[in-house]
Amino acid sequence: MAMRELRYFGDPILKSVCDPVTVFDEKLEALVRDLMDSVKPAGRAGLAAPQIGVGLRIFSYDVAGLAGYVVNPEIVELSEETHEIDEGCLSVPELWFPTKRAKHAKVRGVDIRNEPIEVEGEDVLAQCLQHETDHLDGVLYLDRLTAERKKAALREARDKDWFWKR
Repeated sequence: MAMRELRYFGDPILKSVCDPVTVFDEKLEALVRDLMDSVKPAGRAGLAAPQIGVGLRIFSYDVAGLAGYVVNPEIVELSEETHEIDEGCLSVPELWFPTKRAKHAKVRGVDIRNEPIEVEGEDVLAQCLQHETDHLDGVLYLDRLTAERKKAALREARDKDWFWKR
């Protein structure tokens, strides 16, 4: 099991648009294994490659017994119906804020052999798919908060130990 060190809010890679994966080899397989291993601990719903310092379009997820990964994901479907759901992030630890997300999402991408895959879900899985895809575009969930909530989140972040260690 290879758990990688997490990157935290303020790290430039978290605000960068990731490159698509173009080489499908054993290095990609190892990276996907690391992402899968790193998302397993309790309370982790998903993890995107930039959160472990890799600027490639890959994420892993583990929600309600459904676990997997997507390489080069694209959101291809979002429901018009939305809801506010408490959201947190491993790169912004200990902070949870209501975030508006589509109730249903579908993501299309490929696996480590460059074969097409599709993942879709409701509620928490939909939230995870949207959240992790956002990471690949340099978007943190804090960027999706209302101005008032974002201000509160940043104020709260300054009181956390991780904020000053970055």
